[in-house]
Amino acid sequence: MFAEATAVQEHGRISLADTGIYDDAHVESWRPIAEFIRASGAVAGIQLAHAGRKASTAPPRQGGKPVAIGEGGWEIVAPSALPFDNGYQTPRALSLSEIDDVVAAFRRAAERALAAGFEVIEIHGAHGYLLHEFLSPFSNIRTDEFGGSLENRMRLALRVTQAVREVWPARNPLFFRVSATDWQEGGWDLEQSIELARRLKPLGVDVIDVSSGGNLPHAKIPIGPGYQVPFAAAIRKHAGIPTTALGMITDPVQAETILSAGQADLVVLARELLRDPYWPRRAAQLMNFKLTPPVQYQRAW
Repeated sequence: MFAEATAVQEHGRISLADTGIYDDAHVESWRPIAEFIRASGAVAGIQLAHAGRKASTAPPRQGGKPVAIGEGGWEIVAPSALPFDNGYQTPRALSLSEIDDVVAAFRRAAERALAAGFEVIEIHGAHGYLLHEFLSPFSNIRTDEFGGSLENRMRLALRVTQAVREVWPARNPLFFRVSATDWQEGGWDLEQSIELARRLKPLGVDVIDVSSGGNLPHAKIPIGPGYQVPFAAAIRKHAGIPTTALGMITDPVQAETILSAGQADLVVLARELLRDPYWPRRAAQLMNFKLTPPVQYQRAW
């Protein structure tokens, strides 16, 4: 169970409603949550993130639109001074010393996650947030060692991963979430994602969490059941690293087929669990697998 999009810097929050782990005081707030998850028989994971040029927005329940400085918003940063879309702030391009600060922030966030009792970390490098922004030539037009070539555009993601793994115990899994494609020619794509996965593996990444899109507001994405599964299968095959499949996976048989066919090693559910918190129970029943219910539910199981 992952706590998603947890900001490593205060200005890296997507919205004012987002959680963070950028202050030592946050450890005590997260600890009882991790303990409760563990006591309930699950594993507590946390996704470390920086929103980059997609920061300073209203929460989705309030429309998700950008919030300007002076109206509750704050200055946002990115690889380059390119806004996400019309109506969004133009971000300030990060200096080299500020890039070092980002790396340090991810490292310190990992240390706090460990202190809070989390057992899995996922580095969020997808969906048009900061690390993805560095990876994609559509959002990164830098001319220094962090822009231009694929090697340079991958540099921050690799540095962040190395920094996190240096403080994250070898026994604890490390995931990296990637958008396998920008869904537009000339941008970040599957071939580059495979190369990134190859580079992440020796740095101690255990699983590539394979999503797509998010960096271009008007990309044409052919959304349908399991539409991202082929990306997970390709990265698994060509990079030789375990992958997750996610995105419109809503049926237990569909999920089991993905796993049994070797297209991915794990299936990740998010919105489907919001719609149906009992999805795992129904899946277990369908697959003739006996689940032990929480003690509060035993009378009705």
